[in-house]
Amino acid sequence: MKNYLNFETEIKDLEVELEKLKDPFNQSGLSEVDTKKISRTQMDLDKKLKSVYSNLDPWQITMVARHEDRPKSKFFIENLFDDFIPLSGDRHYGEDKSVLSGFAKFNKQSVLVIGQEKGDNLDTRIKRNFGMMRPEGYRKTIRLMKLADKFNIPIISFIDTPGAYPGVGAEERGQAEAIAKSIECCMNLKVPTLAIIIGEGGSGGAIALASSSKVIMLENAIYSVISPEGCATILWRDPKKMLDAAKAMKLSANDLLELKIIDEIIPEPVGGAHRDKNLTLNNVKNSIKKNLDQFKDMSTEEIFNERKNKYLKIGRNKGFISNYNKLSSLKTEQNKLPQILRDKKITFICLTIVLIVLISLIVL
Repeated sequence: MKNYLNFETEIKDLEVELEKLKDPFNQSGLSEVDTKKISRTQMDLDKKLKSVYSNLDPWQITMVARHEDRPKSKFFIENLFDDFIPLSGDRHYGEDKSVLSGFAKFNKQSVLVIGQEKGDNLDTRIKRNFGMMRPEGYRKTIRLMKLADKFNIPIISFIDTPGAYPGVGAEERGQAEAIAKSIECCMNLKVPTLAIIIGEGGSGGAIALASSSKVIMLENAIYSVISPEGCATILWRDPKKMLDAAKAMKLSANDLLELKIIDEIIPEPVGGAHRDKNLTLNNVKNSIKKNLDQFKDMSTEEIFNERKNKYLKIGRNKGFISNYNKLSSLKTEQNKLPQILRDKKITFICLTIVLIVLISLIVL
């Protein structure tokens, strides 16, 4: 049974009608299949899908990103990679089942694959903790990322989480410290890292694994520091204002690409990734191949510096920086602002002295 969102009522009606036309046994008695009507209904359905999905507001995009039929990390790992060997445990506490991780082959190249997994039904969602990682999950991925870095193996992460698990036990075991260590580890890696946001990229739970050389988003995915409901609750004390919050947060792929937070948008089938999973899979595969190829001729230092500069550029304008494209540290090499301020101070003092002398001459 298909699941529909609240703005897909007309789409649902057309699809139900189409199914009935294709199966005459659902009608009273046998009848011939009306191929002309089927074609007309299919055309109407395609038009309606294009019309609805070309004008989604940020909150509707959020609902599509959370769609329960949307392909999950497990689907991508099983269908994109060969010889996947899952690895478990953080060597300190236990196994976090909300994240799948291990080494595999992609186009005969060894890669480390990390995927935040929400689950496909109620049982697996409870087992996977709805994709919300605990400290042991982040420590496991840190251990594996360092191992991949040691053997010069690229890292591919699939991001899909509402956020890190906020439970008491997780906080007692050092949730914030684990996220911070994961971000630090991601930034210090000398191997290519790709982060693909396939659904929700929520809060620190996402950025802990998405601090990558390339951040890529599916067309209807979201990436934000907090959920729209959480933002609305904090700002307006009203979680029902999630549309206003979603608009203000700039959480859609198009907004984030414009802000240069992400590097690429992977197109989805009309109606969302869940309507044609094979096409989505092929688009993701092509994106991974293209981005990994970009790093083939780069040294480890070049890979490290490119990632470092990428994050140093976010949120900056050119200002007084003369060599904007070659940031290598938090310091600006040719920052003229202090000199300008000193010149203005000297000018002000000189003008003040001249004014005092003129006033003295006039009075005398």
